[in-house]
Amino acid sequence: MTMPQTLSPTAADWPRQVKAPGSHDWERTAARWLRDLLPARYAGYSTLTRNHVILARHAHLHVQHEIRAVRVALQTSRAELPTLGVSESVIENTIRLYALELDELSRIARGVRVISEALLAGSGVRRGRLRV
Repeated sequence: MTMPQTLSPTAADWPRQVKAPGSHDWERTAARWLRDLLPARYAGYSTLTRNHVILARHAHLHVQHEIRAVRVALQTSRAELPTLGVSESVIENTIRLYALELDELSRIARGVRVISEALLAGSGVRRGRLRV
């Protein structure tokens, strides 16, 4: 199976833990990477573990939720942390931590997008691509 150029595993957004699309066992490595993004309790849901497109969709939703949570934490740190008795130096370190986490989650979200597109292309689905 030939994948479009935009789905190249050499692209910056392709997770290094996932084999190239079309290679032996690539979907298994993609599913493992996607499952690792979710809380452990989701491993017991056969609907997610058996259908990689559904798994990708749920991972997308989960990562988007995490991004929103970190943005709220980042935006409210200066106002709320002092009321909890947190020192200014700890607040600054916390803000840096949130900013780094937001960058990491954005990178992960792009990885979910390219994996999802590859899985959809492999299943013949052309519509309903995930927006990141």
